[in-house]
Amino acid sequence: MAQLGRLVVNRCRRFFLAVLAVFAFAGMPRLAAAQASPEPAAPSQGQADGPTVAALLRQRIKHVFVIFQENHTFDNYFGTYPGAENLTTELARSHGFRQEDPLGKQWVTPFLIRDPDIAGPSQSRSVVIPKIDAGKMDRFVAEQERYSQREYAASDAQRVGLLTMAHYDCDTLPFLWKYAHTFALFDHVFESMASPSTPPNIAVIAGQAGQTQWARHPDESSAAGKGGLGVPVINDLNPAYGPYTEKGSLQLPQRYATIPLLLAGRDAGQATHDLDDVAEDVAFVAHGGRDPIAWGWYQEGYVSSTQALPGYVEHHNAVQYFAYLRNNDVFWSHVHPQQDLLAALHGATLPSSGVFYVKGAGDRNAFGWHPANPDAFVQQHFLGDDDHPGDDHTDRHIGEAFVATFVNAIARSPYWKDSAIVVTWDDGGGFYDHVPPPQFERCPDGHPCGDGTRVPLIVISPFARSGAIVRDLGDTTSVVKLVESVFGLPALASLPDERPYLPMGPRDQSDKLTDLSGAFDPARLQGSASPIPPAAADISDAVVNAFPPRMSCATLGIRPAAVPGAGATPPLGFAARTAQYVP
Repeated sequence: MAQLGRLVVNRCRRFFLAVLAVFAFAGMPRLAAAQASPEPAAPSQGQADGPTVAALLRQRIKHVFVIFQENHTFDNYFGTYPGAENLTTELARSHGFRQEDPLGKQWVTPFLIRDPDIAGPSQSRSVVIPKIDAGKMDRFVAEQERYSQREYAASDAQRVGLLTMAHYDCDTLPFLWKYAHTFALFDHVFESMASPSTPPNIAVIAGQAGQTQWARHPDESSAAGKGGLGVPVINDLNPAYGPYTEKGSLQLPQRYATIPLLLAGRDAGQATHDLDDVAEDVAFVAHGGRDPIAWGWYQEGYVSSTQALPGYVEHHNAVQYFAYLRNNDVFWSHVHPQQDLLAALHGATLPSSGVFYVKGAGDRNAFGWHPANPDAFVQQHFLGDDDHPGDDHTDRHIGEAFVATFVNAIARSPYWKDSAIVVTWDDGGGFYDHVPPPQFERCPDGHPCGDGTRVPLIVISPFARSGAIVRDLGDTTSVVKLVESVFGLPALASLPDERPYLPMGPRDQSDKLTDLSGAFDPARLQGSASPIPPAAADISDAVVNAFPPRMSCATLGIRPAAVPGAGATPPLGFAARTAQYVP
């Protein structure tokens, strides 16, 4: 009787959550799209003819590379990119363009900076949600200052608060702007959850961060007062399994479908350990009889299942969170050091098709790079290459050099001819962005499970639209949808262990979210137009490995948009870094 009662309660609860989710989801993406109406430099590219483009993608694209960087919003990196939904638009004027600086007793507007070595605003869920302020996007400075006073004196708290309104252009980020200018830039893609890094890193292979598991096991809720332990994952607790550089508090093992499971095809049947809650999914995929498709998670600092080097960030390795992925060699054998991917590209030893995820390191890099700033503190504390801001993290020049190193390797390899490279960021890093995010189902804390702030996303491919600004609405799950489309995989949401809990769970069946097909030129896919040559993506090694970069807006021929009313200089009290060092 107790089990029957619990079953009834759980079913009622799932029905109630489903109603809430549909209500919260409806309309918000359409609202965001309707409000975004800048005058583009190139025509807005909508979702292409789905079935035709999907079929062509399956014919043309054999290798998908996902370079997944850290912690920047679209406005922070592309806020003056010409023709995009940028800081010049009416939408920007009405959503947080002018923000209160309580500590400095002043009002501030977005301002340009060039210093690549900056402090790191908070991207924790408890801070980002009030920054977004129910879509008004107007409390980034004030909430950051409030939070930063926990660690810093008022002057430093103000510095970090003001930093949220700073943005860069092609004089600091010329490689990224070159890729956007040459290939396809999406300007309506959001992080999958208002959160720090872990949930989007999980979502890039799962289309969710544990909503299915929460619906199935309400007692594992992340709102149950267990120090952040639980699902959906909303924080950066380390995975339940090693390797670790610092073990710390551990998250629950994750148990729901992922892209690695789909790619395993019939080989999924080799998985025999820790199949709780995915046994039907595993059987479905294995019995489908599909040939396995190669994949790899390549993360800097990874050595083996028991060893990692300093700089390895455990909570960035999505595969490490899943019980069945970590504890079955048929999956875990696909996790490698990032240098292995470079070696495979240089040696042309990759499989004939596959999906390859790339992650950098947190506080050091394997390339011998050093910031241009000779200051001893900067030289010691900004050596990472995953683009994460803050002390003991990444210099912006080094962050984009990491991206360029892999793009170059792909462009110079035989895989360029059938590749699609997705360059995107896991979360907004606490920086300001003016576009209100869509709202998906409610999480246990009473706030939407998604989305978070807008992030950049660039698609680089010989079949990309040239210099396109793609308006299609998407989030981190769009990467999942692209992989499914290219390789003809079933949606994660269609699998037997996930389907009963929808809409809680993977979003990859949602027609609200793009599969990134709008990045591709149908004429190039059909062969009636020439593909983009690899030289268009290649940046000289002498440029990539020089700091500061020997490339600029002038050499690229790009004129950033002028932002009326923006600060000509940083506001009073601003500095790129704090005076106090907090490890």
